Amino acid sequence: MQDFSDQENVVQHQFVVEDNSHAMQLFGQGDRHLDLVEDHFPVRLVSRGNELTIIGPPEAVGQVKRLLERLQSALLSGNELTEQLILYAINLTRRGDENPLEEIYDDTIITAARGKRIAPMTKGQRKYIEAMRGNPIVFAIGPAGTGKTYLAMAQANAALKSGAVSRIILTRPAVEAGEHLGFLPGDLQEKVDPYLRPLYDALYDILGAARFEKGMSRGIIEVAPLAYMRGRTLDDSFIILDEAQNTTTEQMKMFLTRQGFGSQVVVTGDVTQIDLERGTSGLVQVQEILKDIKGIEIVYLTERDVVRHPLVTEIIKAYERYDRKQDED
Repeated sequence: MQDFSDQENVVQHQFVVEDNSHAMQLFGQGDRHLDLVEDHFPVRLVSRGNELTIIGPPEAVGQVKRLLERLQSALLSGNELTEQLILYAINLTRRGDENPLEEIYDDTIITAARGKRIAPMTKGQRKYIEAMRGNPIVFAIGPAGTGKTYLAMAQANAALKSGAVSRIILTRPAVEAGEHLGFLPGDLQEKVDPYLRPLYDALYDILGAARFEKGMSRGIIEVAPLAYMRGRTLDDSFIILDEAQNTTTEQMKMFLTRQGFGSQVVVTGDVTQIDLERGTSGLVQVQEILKDIKGIEIVYLTERDVVRHPLVTEIIKAYERYDRKQDED
């Protein structure tokens, strides 16, 4: 907790929330949300009922006041004040970005299992969703935790639900197996499960177990390694290639030419985590090859779009600093 007893130029501001239930949501259980704010601004926050006293230097008090106002506005628009949302709002406020949060969050893609609303949580994610809605082929390139795969799956399920496509196809390169799956023990499902498990996990979360199993058994949802896409033409499908940084140039070309009529393709990957032993990443090369083709959009997500634990953002930044230092040396 900040101690301003011996400091000059300290001001106080009273922030009042008219609705008591909104105050509870804004402050968080046990003032947990206020603790987050104190971790990021040099202020002390004292709550009493639906009133909050902000104590600190004038500039910081003004920032926190604007932060609370935009969080309250998002709350009044029907948004849930999650820790992720609050941390994102904190980062926006610290950068001086005053855009209303509700402009980002008021865009539900789909309501998932257990009533969970899936919506963009950053401006970069919103741009990504808009790109998927407006282009037959979209590339999403960015670090872990930016929602590349999860939002693509949500959009795929929305397209399936609306009748825009008749099936969903999810694929990723089994790079650890060198795509030579025949040498691994077990049947096909046992061979590929370890590499496709993250896709299953996301689908379970969005659809729920029963709907997922039903979709798989009816062939509406297909999850397969990239090697099994060769020779196919995929019509009326929403096709997602995940972990595309681990495709070779030849694999990327093969995959992109599978697209049939009425289909949408989304390619996701992180070019800082390439596991290929040799050759050029197809995802790196394709950015130059396809950059000027109408109907293809490349969306770049950054650490600002990370919606996992806040430490993930700090880890990404630390690695970026390390890489820059290595390049300089």
